Amino acid sequence: MISEVTVREFAELGAEPAVRGFLHTPSVANGHALILTHGAGANCLSRLLHAVADEFAASGFLVLRCDLPFRQKRPHGPPFPAMAGQDRAGLERAVNVLRPRASGQIFLAGHSYGGRQASMLCTERPGLVAGLLLLSYPLHPPRKPQDLRTAHFAQLNTPALFVHGSRDPFGSAAEIQSALKLIPGPCRLHLVEGAGHELMRGTGASDLPGNIQEQFSAFFSL
Repeated sequence: MISEVTVREFAELGAEPAVRGFLHTPSVANGHALILTHGAGANCLSRLLHAVADEFAASGFLVLRCDLPFRQKRPHGPPFPAMAGQDRAGLERAVNVLRPRASGQIFLAGHSYGGRQASMLCTERPGLVAGLLLLSYPLHPPRKPQDLRTAHFAQLNTPALFVHGSRDPFGSAAEIQSALKLIPGPCRLHLVEGAGHELMRGTGASDLPGNIQEQFSAFFSL
């Protein structure tokens, strides 16, 4: 059981881009760490991120649940495409800040836009982390299946676990399965039946964080 005192505000000040969020410290650590971030319309306080962070911390992970730089600059509104590089730089800085605190492997995780930027960062910085957890990867905008966001997939060699809802308007099950064939590195899809883009709504939502953690540990042999 993770007590409230082990979930504390975390801030790295005096450096740009800043690292801001909450650090979940496990009662019994396994040495591994997970950096978890949000989608374009949310922040690190989202229900999904909080639930996943608690589940991973309960299983021994040190978890940093953080806001991307675009969200630090303004509390509402989507990110600007031209500033996406800064969001990736923020994730890289979070990895570097957390590395001295982890004796084992470090993983990057993100919901939607956050996962997309994490995967792009891993093509720019091979070997930066041991693996990726991509929640509801935004394969294309809703109702625009021709606008695929897969240009970097052919360079993605970092092992990646995709968790995707079967009713996600940002990509159908068939579309995401087809897209994963573009990735040369190890990857796996965990399809959540009946779930949409937010994942935490509908039947089985209460069991989802535990299922994600189990799928993650199995895929990465942890």
